[in-house]
Amino acid sequence: MKHSLLLSSSLLGMAIAGPAYAQAADPVAPPATTEQLATGTQAANDGDIIVTATRRNERLRDVPLSITAFSQSKLSAEGIVGYEGLARETPGIVINKPTANFNNFTARGIATNGYGAGLSSTVAIYLDELPISTTGNSTVIDPNLYDVERVEFLRGPQGTLFGAGSLSGALRILTKSPNLGKFDVSGSADIGLTGSDSVRQRYNAMVNVPLIDDVLGLRVVGFYRHEDGWVDNLDTGVHNANTLKDYGGRAILLFKPTDRLSARFLASYENSDPADSALTTPRLGRNKRRSFRPDIYAGKLQNYNATIDYQFDGARLTSSSTYSHYQQDFIVDISGAVGRAFPYGIEATGPQKTFVQETRLASDPGGSFDWVIGGFYLDRTLDVTQIFRSTTAFLASRGITGGQGPTGDLVQSLVYRQKSHELAGFGEVTYRFSDRFWATGGIRYGRTDSQIEYLPGNFNSNFLTKALFGQTGPLTVVQVPVSTQPKVKGSRPSFKGSLSFRASDNVTTYASVSTGYRAPVRNANAGRPSVISPNDLTIPAGADSDKLINYEVGLKGRFFGGKLMANFALYYINWNDIQVQANRVSDSVQFATNIGGARSRGLEFEIVANPVNHLSFGANGSIGGTKITKLSASEAAISGAVLGGRLSAANFQGSMFAQVGFDLSEATSGYFNATFQHVGSFPNNFPHVPGKPGVIAPTFGYTDSYENINFSLALKRDKLSATLYLENVLDDHSITYIHPEGFVDSRFGTLRPRTVGIRLGYNL
Repeated sequence: MKHSLLLSSSLLGMAIAGPAYAQAADPVAPPATTEQLATGTQAANDGDIIVTATRRNERLRDVPLSITAFSQSKLSAEGIVGYEGLARETPGIVINKPTANFNNFTARGIATNGYGAGLSSTVAIYLDELPISTTGNSTVIDPNLYDVERVEFLRGPQGTLFGAGSLSGALRILTKSPNLGKFDVSGSADIGLTGSDSVRQRYNAMVNVPLIDDVLGLRVVGFYRHEDGWVDNLDTGVHNANTLKDYGGRAILLFKPTDRLSARFLASYENSDPADSALTTPRLGRNKRRSFRPDIYAGKLQNYNATIDYQFDGARLTSSSTYSHYQQDFIVDISGAVGRAFPYGIEATGPQKTFVQETRLASDPGGSFDWVIGGFYLDRTLDVTQIFRSTTAFLASRGITGGQGPTGDLVQSLVYRQKSHELAGFGEVTYRFSDRFWATGGIRYGRTDSQIEYLPGNFNSNFLTKALFGQTGPLTVVQVPVSTQPKVKGSRPSFKGSLSFRASDNVTTYASVSTGYRAPVRNANAGRPSVISPNDLTIPAGADSDKLINYEVGLKGRFFGGKLMANFALYYINWNDIQVQANRVSDSVQFATNIGGARSRGLEFEIVANPVNHLSFGANGSIGGTKITKLSASEAAISGAVLGGRLSAANFQGSMFAQVGFDLSEATSGYFNATFQHVGSFPNNFPHVPGKPGVIAPTFGYTDSYENINFSLALKRDKLSATLYLENVLDDHSITYIHPEGFVDSRFGTLRPRTVGIRLGYNL
């Protein structure tokens, strides 16, 4: 196992603090008061970060969880606009993001590959109260991170408070509420150059208006991104094909008629529209790809939320209602499944409507007992239309007739509606035996169900047989009747228990046990035989829930008068009945099933040192590993897994930073920051071909072990700031992602090439 250091960035000279440094900012600051904890605020000189990971306002160093918290100042200063930056700064996290809106986190090694087609994500992503993470082979939008209150990355299962999708962690993006007493304006512009001719533009703006002093306020945020691509598509002939346009905004209205009652209303919209994928084919040359048509993973998210808070004597009631509409497009050239012998593509659209209601009652902090109880309900409808098409030119050249659709080139379609529900009750209680010793326990009991209804428009044909074997004549088209599949149901409790001990005023230790699971999965193609090989398996009904238990001990502390901050977490995870993606051999149809078990164990660390004024340095990272520990011969055959095989996570990853701050005058300050990131190599999937034990899959491979270096030089004067930056200084072209399936020819994700730019900011 490699040993190196992962250091995360922290900003000093301009009081722009990173997630770790902010916790250690003021060693002599008094602890947050009961009032500050109840409202989620803190004194200006208070070094403690207040988080809501437990659905109550608590100091970060008092929470018996592994949490990395990001302030808006950290995000802005580092130019973090999406998931890649969050993953870089969080120990134990890998982001599988080979192209825009293709996002899948791995936490603590709990993933069988970086794609997870048909499976729920193992890390839940929340935008305020809305879970936006879904399943693999669908898009997950990369939300804009300007003017957020805070981002929290919780590692380890979070099922008691965040539901079935948080098997190994939860990422929470919390937007900022209006300031009822102050008019405010801020904005930023980021102009960068990637390579020699790829221009990156990012613009953000915010206006905060108190409509009625201390009673009613409005906060409006707008953003626009236009980022030229850097990958050339040799088939379509487009230079810098993976250009991205992303725009949208949000408006938040806060009404607080009394000290006890507040109502917050949010409306947001984001349209993320990439022109092509960034996945490449290295043998064609650097930053080269090919596909008969552009591969597009696009998303449009509309989100509406109403949150009502009422402060009783001794407890706060919160009711949050959210409705969202998410339009996703998944358009991919899948001719790689037939060796690129002929044009073959899929066009999938999936409008998704989600309603979420959560109501919870949390005690005011400060007594012997802290508690929270609540209920959660989710109703989600996903309408999927998958159209498989060739081209009219190819069909005519082969003498194949009978294609469907207006252009006559549709050869198969799958149209279905999936309805999903989750209903859960949860509770958590903390009992304080003394100021130094306390215990926390939590439970959630949830019921999930999912049902698929096949709608009109479904048909199969023998196009692949004709195209592969040179047959001519009309297609044999078989209409699939409208039907409703049996409902898949699941119910399971999640538990959490911990003991915390404050060894001193600045050092807290904890030991915890927590469990997690994912909801059962229904295969959309359940019961369908192969049209190519009748001897191949029939797609099974689906996969049952998997189960996970996490054992963890941790330490959070500040030492040497606050000049050193260190967080450590040691964990051991058992994961059983693993939900996995399998592929039918003859036609590469995907389906979900369960296999044996795996073990993950490791150490996570975050360290920041501030030895003298204007100098800071630090590290964060993870050391560990995940491997298959239980596997039957039949499970190995159907999945391609091997006993003792590694799963898709680096055994070591991390980054380190060094920063020097300076004052040019009484009004002008600045800093120079350098970061170094290392991510170890890991396998992209199980090694064998499903159905062919012992045969190495042609799509199997290891990502590169790579290093990424970034520099930044920043100045701030009064309301203005400017940051010169250089990303990927060495112009490293390492492979960071390998697509586990062969239906796409360009399967390799790489680091973004060297980028130089400037960020300008204004804050009234």
